[in-house]
Amino acid sequence: MRILFLTAQLPEPAHAGGTLRTSGLMRGAHAAGHTLHLLSFATPSATEAARSALAEYCARVETVAPPHRQIADRLRDLLLSTRPDMQRRFYSPDYAARLRDLLAAEQYDIIQIESLEMATYLPVIKSVQPGVRTIYDSFNAEFDLQRSIYEAERRELKRLPFAAYSLVQWQRLVRFERQVCQTVDHVIAVSEADAAAFERLAPGVPVTVVPNGIDAEPYSCCDGSLDLGPAALVFTGSMSYRPNVDAALWFADEILPKIRAKVPGARFFVVGSQPHARLLPLRDRDDVEITGWVPDVNPFLHAAAVFVVPLRMGSGTRLKILQAMAAGRAVVSTSLGAQGLDAQDGVALRIANTAPDFARQVVELLGSEEQRQALGHAGAALVARQYDWSVIVPRLLDVYDRLNGDGKPAAAHSGRGTTSIVDSLR
Repeated sequence: MRILFLTAQLPEPAHAGGTLRTSGLMRGAHAAGHTLHLLSFATPSATEAARSALAEYCARVETVAPPHRQIADRLRDLLLSTRPDMQRRFYSPDYAARLRDLLAAEQYDIIQIESLEMATYLPVIKSVQPGVRTIYDSFNAEFDLQRSIYEAERRELKRLPFAAYSLVQWQRLVRFERQVCQTVDHVIAVSEADAAAFERLAPGVPVTVVPNGIDAEPYSCCDGSLDLGPAALVFTGSMSYRPNVDAALWFADEILPKIRAKVPGARFFVVGSQPHARLLPLRDRDDVEITGWVPDVNPFLHAAAVFVVPLRMGSGTRLKILQAMAAGRAVVSTSLGAQGLDAQDGVALRIANTAPDFARQVVELLGSEEQRQALGHAGAALVARQYDWSVIVPRLLDVYDRLNGDGKPAAAHSGRGTTSIVDSLR
């Protein structure tokens, strides 16, 4: 089949969660014999750097310069419209025009929309190729993510303005994401929890779980090039992302002091690009290191005594946990951080939801290499068995086969007409 992927950023180089997922799915679809086209935002320099990797699995790559959306634009939409920020975040007239040209020149069997932001182009798709099959590949159940952020931040007085913003976005995303789910032919969720959220949001929409995955083998290769000390606690992720920022601050302020009371040499390493200004005070601490962007997280994973995932808000599943498990690391996570992963508490990782319990679990593991190794071996086996792309991609291919073989014209799933739903997305 000829499949067009719409992405907010190039899948290569695959460093962050979204690019890792898109790259893995596209490589798997190409290996299965499908012809893939890609329309993405990218700067010319980024396109050049990614060209050779993309050529391995893309027959055609089209790029458009990313839109520059100012804070004033976001404030205007917040005050004067009812649209969620995600609906406008990656809207570009140039991208819409390029998409129209592609759809006029090529007939596609499936168009796969990678992330909710790119669903803003559904009206363009339906106006040019109204019968083409469409898939919404959700990185998160975004409405539920904003709900969890609101629930977490409303408890802190100084975060109430941000909680109010998330409350507004949550309510708007409920409407927008429901409309998207009702317009596309199939929804892909990354976890059973997200699939259940979509069923509550838009009952009856067809949803398939295609989990996040990784190529496990590269992470399993022991990389001893970095020495962070015997009690290194590592957390990875994009550090401009609100749930990651909250997690790093909570761990540093509420959990790390309790750990250091028992293990004075423990140090916390925050590994990820674009550290938010809220993390700046941590740079003055001897027990915390903010690395910023690193070309490869693998050395940090293998240098970790314990990998920590102190997330208090979020949705979807965490690729960071899969990477750490594949590297054979002992993982301590909140229940929300481990949401969507079929990992048994005490076997493949440990779960802790309060600061005292989180600290206790980490201290216990720091004191027992045997327990760390047992968790690491079980986690690595779980990833190889359930979360390697070789296991996950067939689920996506099954969705393609079902969409290609049902012989039914594309239609809305809610009883409303496709045209009216698309009009409401504009």
